Amino acid sequence: MKKTALLALVAAGLCGATEPRIVYCKTFRGSQPPFVEIDLDKNGHAVYKEAPDDPNPIEVQVSPADVATVFDLAAKLDHFARPLESHLKVAYTGEKKFVWEDGDQKHEAAFNYSLNVDARQLADWFEMFSETEQRLEDLDRTFHFDKLGVNDAVLQVNVLWDKKRLIAPLQFVPLLERISKDESIVHIARERAASLVDQFRKQNPPPQENPAQ
Repeated sequence: MKKTALLALVAAGLCGATEPRIVYCKTFRGSQPPFVEIDLDKNGHAVYKEAPDDPNPIEVQVSPADVATVFDLAAKLDHFARPLESHLKVAYTGEKKFVWEDGDQKHEAAFNYSLNVDARQLADWFEMFSETEQRLEDLDRTFHFDKLGVNDAVLQVNVLWDKKRLIAPLQFVPLLERISKDESIVHIARERAASLVDQFRKQNPPPQENPAQ
């Protein structure tokens, strides 16, 4: 009996030891995709979905710098405990919703347009994340099913990179390396893919091991 009670307490402790998280949802019928959900926790683990029951969600590790930016903005917004909607008569750009979860604490705020600069900046970060994953999906699709379209797909990744709108660029590296070595793909696409791999790795070098003492 005591052992059972102890196991229950341990299980309860583990269940309560979840990291604070922010969930961003956008619903906009007629857009592509019409639904986006991004779940980001304090450790940088993110999950991207294009449907509430998406059978193939994409998992991404976000950099500590980006995580700090997102969670700092959420703190400035009181973790979404107050309204963000402006109620102004502006063009409809889809319903955006922020959700904050930290243990038993949960807040959410939905809006079409907000006058709050921090809210708009946070929404834009999640839009960059969404754009990034869409470019990754497009690159993967063209590589497997449309070799003639690979150059344009790589170019679109390059454009996001140049505009500083690419989140977690290292997630592209395995696919870009395959493209750079595939002789069935036009030379310019292979060169551009190899160049992007170099740039992504230079900006995100692997941690150096401490020299032996």
